[in-house]
Amino acid sequence: MMNDDSFVECKIDDDSDDDSEGGEQMNTPPPPPEFASKASTPAPKPPTPPTAPAAPTPSCLPPSRDPHGINKHLKVEVSDVLAEPSTPRTFDRVWLYSTVGFERTRVWTYRCLTLLFAVPFALLCGIFLAVLACLHVWFLAPCIQLSNTFIPCLRSLCMCAVDVVVSPFCASLALCCSQIAISLSNKDWHQMRNREAV
Repeated sequence: MMNDDSFVECKIDDDSDDDSEGGEQMNTPPPPPEFASKASTPAPKPPTPPTAPAAPTPSCLPPSRDPHGINKHLKVEVSDVLAEPSTPRTFDRVWLYSTVGFERTRVWTYRCLTLLFAVPFALLCGIFLAVLACLHVWFLAPCIQLSNTFIPCLRSLCMCAVDVVVSPFCASLALCCSQIAISLSNKDWHQMRNREAV
């Protein structure tokens, strides 16, 4: 079905031949695109100069201060601490002021404490991490690398010491102890049983 918008209103006069001869020409609007012939092409538009890419709009949200979620457990709401059952209810104003007081006290106490302690603690954490990094880079990692280098030498020395000293000593001690024999007579056996029974 066609819309009424696609129809073009044209005035038709019986005296169109006379008018064309006599001088007055009729202005007709162009036909809608559906009825326009494909032969006529619209005039090309002048090229537009390239525009600079639009700058990204800054978001009004602050960047996340905990992108790795280290302190998710500290996201405490009022409902996590204060909850009132349905039957013993306090006045609405008391509940409202309690929740507002809780939130404001929590937020402002945190802000005041961070105002006092955040910068010194951040400096201490930075110093501590710098000391750890320095010890790791200049002491621990070289010691590990050197020990990995010298451990095969120490292992071979220890194996030589075991083979030369410890193994013969243990073997001779075992031979000496292998000649020891313990024999118990019936009298000794009965005395041992009596002692165990008592």
